[in-house]
Amino acid sequence: MAIQFKNVSYYYDKTKTHAIKDINLKINENNEFIALIGQIGSGKSTLVQLMNGLLTPSEGEIEVFGQKINPKTPEKRLASLRSKIGLVFQFPEYQLFETTVLKDVMFALKNLKINNNTSEKKAISVLKRLGIEEDLFISSPFKLSGGQQRKVAIAGILVMDPAILVLDEPTRGLDVKSQIEIMNFFQELFQIEKKTIIFITHNIDLVSEYANRVIFLEKGQIMFDGSKEDFFMNEKFNKFEVYKPQTFQLAHFLEKELNIPFIPVYSFEEMLKYLKKFYKGNNGLDD
Repeated sequence: MAIQFKNVSYYYDKTKTHAIKDINLKINENNEFIALIGQIGSGKSTLVQLMNGLLTPSEGEIEVFGQKINPKTPEKRLASLRSKIGLVFQFPEYQLFETTVLKDVMFALKNLKINNNTSEKKAISVLKRLGIEEDLFISSPFKLSGGQQRKVAIAGILVMDPAILVLDEPTRGLDVKSQIEIMNFFQELFQIEKKTIIFITHNIDLVSEYANRVIFLEKGQIMFDGSKEDFFMNEKFNKFEVYKPQTFQLAHFLEKELNIPFIPVYSFEEMLKYLKKFYKGNNGLDD
């Protein structure tokens, strides 16, 4: 088990108004693409900062790759965790500061005392994977588009090869094209490298398209932890104003207007496949 929360609570002040309360949670090192959702103030950002030791629990205990974190854990022990649990904050491009794209991505490795040649090779490899063109490596990061800056900032975390990647609203503020590019990249990491990815989002369509597990927080407590299929088919979450994905809405519309039987679909690609199969079947055609 990569991450385990045992009765964890966190308070931001001495009044003990909890940000999260009595959390019990297990996360595997591989094969999980987890969407962490909930309304503003539900405790999502607090939860992910506890995962990599930026915060320590007020009560309870967290175990990360066998290392225990509790209210008395010293800072020196927490520092080693941060290379294992890579945390990408909201608008990470605001933290860019070096004179070139390549130097910015190399910065974290140089801090780890990795030699310049190795750092450069690793940085170039990650930038290429994220689709940053080579002629931009020597450009100022501040001359890039918003989507490119986001990719460079993410590269600065990925270059350390964290075991688990945690993303706090990775697509916020980006145009649709950049959102798709970034989420498809994370999906590739998940599918090819089997790397566990945890992402906070308010975009239910991203949850439907990419996640295989949903953790839903409300007022600092976990209200649901399970598959996205179980989450979206569970009507009790309507009271929390969790809207259905666009694919669900379209499927219900087609059922109502065209008498096409409703099935739960989680991406537009799945929807197209279903419609093709439906019409072929109705016309007596083979798949």
